[in-house]
Amino acid sequence: MSAPLLELRNVEAGYGKVKALHGVNLQVGAGELVALIGANGAGKTTTLRTISGLVTLFVGEILLDGIDISRWPPHEIVRAGVAHCPEERHVWPAMTVEENLRVGGYVCTRGEIKRRIEDMFERFPRLKERMRQLAGTLSGGEQQMLAIARALMSQPRLLLLDEPNLGLSPLLIEQVLLAVTQLRDKGVTILLVEQDVRNALAVASRAYVFETGNVVAEDTAEGLLRNPALLRAYLGG
Repeated sequence: MSAPLLELRNVEAGYGKVKALHGVNLQVGAGELVALIGANGAGKTTTLRTISGLVTLFVGEILLDGIDISRWPPHEIVRAGVAHCPEERHVWPAMTVEENLRVGGYVCTRGEIKRRIEDMFERFPRLKERMRQLAGTLSGGEQQMLAIARALMSQPRLLLLDEPNLGLSPLLIEQVLLAVTQLRDKGVTILLVEQDVRNALAVASRAYVFETGNVVAEDTAEGLLRNPALLRAYLGG
């Protein structure tokens, strides 16, 4: 891997005085899709939230393209090129699809927002069909597509994608995974948190295994799939 786009060095972070991450080290190269896998409560979501500036960093460094963003406020991290698509989607239900996208593009000029919305409608045609519809009335899969599109409105260099398949039917999961794969193939750099290990390893090039706030293993997706004993040890299956 060339010089990493994202690097975490000995990151310790948590909530209040409670430490949730214990010396996490990881790297993501430009254009790479890397997965974080592990049981519930292992620290995966906390890692994404720490990168976004939403969780207190106690110790360590977070480097974006070699620049230390460890203590930047969240809005400056967005401006630097990091977008966060949170767990459980969190679209604004009383706003239309188009209005949700406009909020996602708040760092853009007015003319740029219009162009990027058109790009999102080209990438997610279903959203164009629903552009005047309230986001709260969309299906779960459509809301997830909207959440991803909203995050992409800032044209991030790095997309943090947290549990995009949570609560979706198998058919909708297939659709979301296809969208993630297409983003990967277009060169979008993605750090993915996914509870379903096989889904994660089907789209990722590499993965880090988390347990109780620690990285306990790191390998290629293929290497982890060939190591069922390790997956059973840390993920229970």
